[in-house]
Amino acid sequence: MAILRECPYGQFNFLVDLGDGNTDGPEAGFQEISGIGMEVSVIEYRNGNEKENSVRKITGLHKCTDVTLKRGIIGSLNLYKWLDQIRNGDQHAYRNVVIQLLNEDRTAVVQTWLLRRARIIKHTSGPLNAKGTDVAMEEMVLTYERLEME
Repeated sequence: MAILRECPYGQFNFLVDLGDGNTDGPEAGFQEISGIGMEVSVIEYRNGNEKENSVRKITGLHKCTDVTLKRGIIGSLNLYKWLDQIRNGDQHAYRNVVIQLLNEDRTAVVQTWLLRRARIIKHTSGPLNAKGTDVAMEEMVLTYERLEME
């Protein structure tokens, strides 16, 4: 359940459950999550005999934006195995992914995003650079059918 307060929460304490019930350990640890959202399309309609010279705005379908998750490469193949299930046509590979924002002392969940029927649509590793000093990263993009917030 969302916890309302006057001062905004920091963005740096969060948990990710990739649909396997695990929010602990390196496989569930992500550095960055971006793009959580949805939009509702509008259908413009007007009868030829309308009294006003403007269109009506009718609520159309909703669409969820793709979410990007980034983490350091840790030698885990859990993301690849999930993507492999999807590309091989496993219709049961869709998952409900839960992202929870925690308060500063990590004692309470203050906002939850539930991505229903999520699946990986893109996985990228790198860049790798022989002269670089950065952490080797992997990135995955999730698409999903419905966003719910608590």
